[in-house]
Amino acid sequence: MVSVKYEDLTEAFDFVSFGGPFEHSAYISLDTGTIYWDTDSGEEELPDDLGESNRYVAVPHKNDLDLGRNLVLRFVASELPDQYATVEGFFRHRGAYARLKELLGSEGCLEAWYAFEAAETSTALRNWCRENDIQIVEDRGDSPA
Repeated sequence: MVSVKYEDLTEAFDFVSFGGPFEHSAYISLDTGTIYWDTDSGEEELPDDLGESNRYVAVPHKNDLDLGRNLVLRFVASELPDQYATVEGFFRHRGAYARLKELLGSEGCLEAWYAFEAAETSTALRNWCRENDIQIVEDRGDSPA
């Protein structure tokens, strides 16, 4: 089983999730735990066998882990059920997250949203790692999770 630092994994996850699906990608070597970032700039050298080998696993996009729109709607259903239809409507147009954050701020729920999102993201990433035989090394004290 390969080990990856949790901080490195979350940075790669954020990079992959920054754009739409398939816009950004990162891969974990199942042999070394090295994370390779596939960027347009080509600054990082990628392994020659990246596309052909099963020894690399793609870091998921947030939508792959159900951490996009559905996560927001789960939170709103729980915390602001009267606003559910409004928030659902946000996702029919660009700028949904900006409108969401404005609404959550006005309702006093923005910090609760950030905590919920962080906890759900952590759980989903840890489950994904277990499914892919990747051991997480915690940043504090470098002890395995």
